[in-house]
Amino acid sequence: MALLILGLFALGLWMVELTYYSPWYKTAPFWHKGLGVLMFVLLLLRLAVRVTSTSPKAFGNALEQMAARFTHLLLYLLPLALVFSGYLISTADGRPLDVFGLVSVPALMTFEGQEDFAGDLHALLAWSLIGLVALHALAALKHHLIDKDTTLLRILRPQKEA
Repeated sequence: MALLILGLFALGLWMVELTYYSPWYKTAPFWHKGLGVLMFVLLLLRLAVRVTSTSPKAFGNALEQMAARFTHLLLYLLPLALVFSGYLISTADGRPLDVFGLVSVPALMTFEGQEDFAGDLHALLAWSLIGLVALHALAALKHHLIDKDTTLLRILRPQKEA
């Protein structure tokens, strides 16, 4: 998921700079939308696993544990909001969202200024998610290098808690 999110971010940054005459002008959004829907499906699966399983014991003091819970909550909520805002951009003209030519997601709502509003929101959410991912990575490195605990190893190689 992390690689998919980073890839979507990079693709989105590149995509919005394309000109109408670029050969990628229609291809890049096709892939961005399809991969965004794939990310949504994977996120729903992750949420299902998260809800049905127990979390490992958190390290750190009470403040760090509270920050970790809040960060993890945002790491689920921000991608959900990103998918919703991307959906609003893609369906602003009332047409369904085409997913790799396999599935069409209908446009359920449209409103005046939807594309601009959703586009601004999508960009804000994307940058917020990337900032949060960077903060999360720095926290994992802090645990590994300074606190000398196994947080980073548990992230990279999750195992069942005994």
